[in-house]
Amino acid sequence: MGLEKLLPCTVKLSNILAKSSYDVLCVIDRAVPAELADTFEEHRAFDKAFDSVVSCFKSSQLNLPVIYAPVQELTDYADVRCYQKAAAQSLQRAIKAGFQAPLLVVPKSKRFSQAELCTVLGALEELYVPIQLREDVPAKKQRISSLSVLIDSPNAERIMREALVLESGRLIARDIGGGDPERMAPPLVEAYIKPLFANLSVKVIDDVNVINKEYPLFAAVNRAAHSVERHRGRIIFLEYKPPGPACKTLMLVGKGVTYDTGGADIKAGGVMAGMSRDKCGAAAVAGFMHVVSELKPQNIHVIGALCLVRNSVGEECYVSDELITSRAGVRVRIGNTDAEGRMCMADVLCRMKELAVEGNLPDPHIFTIATLTGHAFISAGEGQSIIVDNSVAAKEDHARKLQAAGQAYGEPFEVSVLRQCDFDFNAAKAIGEDVVQANNAPSVRTPRGHQVPAAFMIQATGLDKHGVDSRLPLKYTHLDIAGSAGEYPLMPTAAPIVALVKTHLID
Repeated sequence: MGLEKLLPCTVKLSNILAKSSYDVLCVIDRAVPAELADTFEEHRAFDKAFDSVVSCFKSSQLNLPVIYAPVQELTDYADVRCYQKAAAQSLQRAIKAGFQAPLLVVPKSKRFSQAELCTVLGALEELYVPIQLREDVPAKKQRISSLSVLIDSPNAERIMREALVLESGRLIARDIGGGDPERMAPPLVEAYIKPLFANLSVKVIDDVNVINKEYPLFAAVNRAAHSVERHRGRIIFLEYKPPGPACKTLMLVGKGVTYDTGGADIKAGGVMAGMSRDKCGAAAVAGFMHVVSELKPQNIHVIGALCLVRNSVGEECYVSDELITSRAGVRVRIGNTDAEGRMCMADVLCRMKELAVEGNLPDPHIFTIATLTGHAFISAGEGQSIIVDNSVAAKEDHARKLQAAGQAYGEPFEVSVLRQCDFDFNAAKAIGEDVVQANNAPSVRTPRGHQVPAAFMIQATGLDKHGVDSRLPLKYTHLDIAGSAGEYPLMPTAAPIVALVKTHLID
């Protein structure tokens, strides 16, 4: 599928400020082009709020409407997201005013080296239209007809190309993450992504007998949903093999719970609403894989897995107290069916471990990406993801490198550390079990409620046999994006695609 079909409208570079194919100028920086300087000073002279609120006026010199959405005053603790926010506000105002072809004047920043790319990404994110609106009401499939971008930089073309590639992956992630429980039920996610990845290897596991045998923890979550054909689970592997010898291997597993009722431990008190967003981890993996397919790295082998399942409630649903043996042969006692995310990913994570070991893959690094815990949301706050490295990844200071990229590109992370107490929390409580999947309290009322699931996935998959002193150490990183994926009714953010790309593919 062409890149242009995965963008919110026609997007193009411009190198002139004078009126051309656009109908309004969008400005977000106080340091404006010379052609606008007198007009801006005139407004500042009588409007003390000019540099703090969104304005719409006409430039007599350019004979063009201007929208000014100023970047907030920068404090010591501001980050590059203020440029993204201002770009989005400028386009919001342009759309409300009825303009169809804005020109965004992209500023430079002395403090934030990636402000130009982030500004363009902020604008493109604002223009996203949900997939179901695009499909159901074609007349509303675009918010504007075209976006022109003026970047005063010798790297303008590179910045623009990067922004468009990244946005195409983020659009895919938003479509999957934001689609409702029926539009993006597991079989329809499969149907959606197959045309997008014709140039990658795509393997779909949908045979329930195979799932029951090879992915028993996933199968437990899938049990109730399997009785409804349109809700039946899927495990989808996407693989990119580079043209030359690989120097490293990225392996990403995404939680794709298309709707989370909580299962037998049902979400009560109105907290079930919004649980169609519980697939944003798998959505991010799909978006990342699309970026990989566009960038075509010469020496990086990438495997992505989408664990797509609905956590339904009914006669067939799995329940607390069940003993289930994982793919790795670990006997798991179920403590809470609402801790289904670690269940649906663990066996697939184990399969990635096997591929890394048996395939002798070069420098493998395995990830899980999930909207996993309310504890992560409470701990990091809205807009921030959490990184949890295992001992091997931590030895390479991976979390700090990913955090630095996230800070530079507007996808901030907090770093959490695994400790022995996290593994002890999951330890067997009775004869006949190896680990306990969860306690029976919500994660927000569980101390270290986002570290404990990461420890469980290490224990349930046998990754604990691949620590720093083992014969074959394996890097593993868990990303809990509960705080950053985007809370309904806001659009999904597609985090952490940009930070992952910049850490592991481009920079």
